[in-house]
Amino acid sequence: MISGAHAIIFSSNADADRSFFKDVLGLGSVDAGGGWLIFALPPAELAVHPTEAGKPGQEIYLLCKDIETTMKELESRGITVERPLYDQDWGHLGFIHLPGGGQLGIYQPRHPQPDHVSG
Repeated sequence: MISGAHAIIFSSNADADRSFFKDVLGLGSVDAGGGWLIFALPPAELAVHPTEAGKPGQEIYLLCKDIETTMKELESRGITVERPLYDQDWGHLGFIHLPGGGQLGIYQPRHPQPDHVSG
């Protein structure tokens, strides 16, 4: 029934963030018209967390197998990485700064993952 997921990042500088995902992270993309890039993502997983009343929402995090190596690689490419990293029960968490002013969470999971993600 479900064939995939489409995540959206809202940005004050969409062109800079698109360049970041294409040139720095190396994600493949297609042009949906007029330079509007749609990026390919690696396999994904979805979790549903409880929230305070009246505050539903969504978040997106990138996953990696080795957070320290990944963060060092991003820093070597000129990406601002928020330090220190956070040690959570569910994973080792960090944040990277996007050119458009936003930030994106990235973590090395400790929780079990669906086979198509962890494989």
